[in-house]
Amino acid sequence: MDGTEGNAGQPGPAERSHRSSVSSVGTREVQLKPKHQPYKLGRQWPELLLRFTDAPADHVAMDEPSLQFRRNVFFPKRRELQIHDEEVLRLLYEEAKGNVLAARYPCDVEDCEALGALVCRVQLGPYQPGQPTACTLREKLDSFLPAHLCKRGHGLFAALRGRGAKAGTGEQGLLNAYGQVKEAVGSDSEHGASLSPHYRAYLLKSHELPFYGCAFFHGEVDKPAQGFLHRGGRKPVTVAISLEGVHVIDSREKHVLLGLRFQELSWDHTSPEEEESVLWLEFDGDNEGTPVNKLLKIYSKQAELMSSLIEYCIELNQTSEPAAPQENVSGPTAATGSPPPPAQRPPLRRQGSVVCSRLQHLSTIDYVEEGQQIKRVKPKRTTSFFSRQLSTVQGSYTVVQPTDSLEQG
Repeated sequence: MDGTEGNAGQPGPAERSHRSSVSSVGTREVQLKPKHQPYKLGRQWPELLLRFTDAPADHVAMDEPSLQFRRNVFFPKRRELQIHDEEVLRLLYEEAKGNVLAARYPCDVEDCEALGALVCRVQLGPYQPGQPTACTLREKLDSFLPAHLCKRGHGLFAALRGRGAKAGTGEQGLLNAYGQVKEAVGSDSEHGASLSPHYRAYLLKSHELPFYGCAFFHGEVDKPAQGFLHRGGRKPVTVAISLEGVHVIDSREKHVLLGLRFQELSWDHTSPEEEESVLWLEFDGDNEGTPVNKLLKIYSKQAELMSSLIEYCIELNQTSEPAAPQENVSGPTAATGSPPPPAQRPPLRRQGSVVCSRLQHLSTIDYVEEGQQIKRVKPKRTTSFFSRQLSTVQGSYTVVQPTDSLEQG
């Protein structure tokens, strides 16, 4: 294994904002805690893969974990912007950039261009009219934009396109955004000595993504029945869990299928001993205009880990210091003695945004509760199908520790 242990020695800014994580070729990741010993975890890696993944036995036998320095999932975004150490900012910038380019953070085209323009500024220096041109950016476009936006062709068509063809929308939009990157006034960045303002600008833009800084898990969900034979099947998804909530992302289409804050969901999980390992998410919705409760099944061997992380994030939010007022939510001051207005999500900036939920692409179980029986109509959720809710989470968190149960001697 390679990498640097993030919690060795005296705790510094990097060690508070970063922790080590172990990942494998199959992109399965485990964030380590200070008490974890990477060497022991490496010895137990095959057992962990068999327990929490669907990898074939021959792949498990050949898999080699790597130790990596990653952002701490529990580090608040607001504290990132208080960091002044340029090297720590660079680490956060590089990880965010990698997640954007790999489409692990789904972004709209406009956001990809704005983020890519900041990468251009970091790698190419201040914008100079005429240098670079859209055609020169095309050659290394995948260094600035996610691969699915580069639209590179192959063979004869690509050769003909390269002969004086007009720049595509990707490189032209990127070039336009590059020209709008502002230089920090009165700092050494004007002379190219410091890139901190641009690292911070990239992080600030990334913070607009609701799943920034999350932990990733893999699973599958049922597809809606389609066609005359009502065939469904399953589709692969990525489950992103952060301090704010849960997002289910379509792994192939690179867009959000479902996004929920913790206040908007209840959850539970079933273990392989009971039936197939499943994470259940319950949330409010409607069925042809009728308010109902919706249940989403996420099939995953990592359901136990996801459930534990959700519970821990909720407890952490409840015990942490009061958060600052939510952006785009606060309005005129309420009259004395009047209860504060309920917090609501800020309005979406774009229709059809990749960060919007697409419930029509999910197959959910819709139900309502009337008396002792489950029926089809329920005006408002007053009780939950599950016992685990934001308001009812009590007691201490018992973290899942495979190392304690797998390591012998």
